Amino acid sequence: METPATDVVLHSTITCPSCAHAATELMPTDACQWFYECRACGSLLRPQPGDCCVFCSYGTVPCPPVQTGGGCCG
Repeated sequence: METPATDVVLHSTITCPSCAHAATELMPTDACQWFYECRACGSLLRPQPGDCCVFCSYGTVPCPPVQTGGGCCG
């Protein structure tokens, strides 16, 4: 029996670890986003070790490939 497909969430709220500013962003579905510049303090965020993108590290929702069980974007 097949598992029903789940809807992929395309927006995630990234919270800056430096200043706690939060911004909701549209995640790319065809590529990883390895860098994100905080709109408030200008910090350049990079994925934490073991994560494939900034959404998996700092977002409220992991990236689309991880959501669908396909693993990392790359």
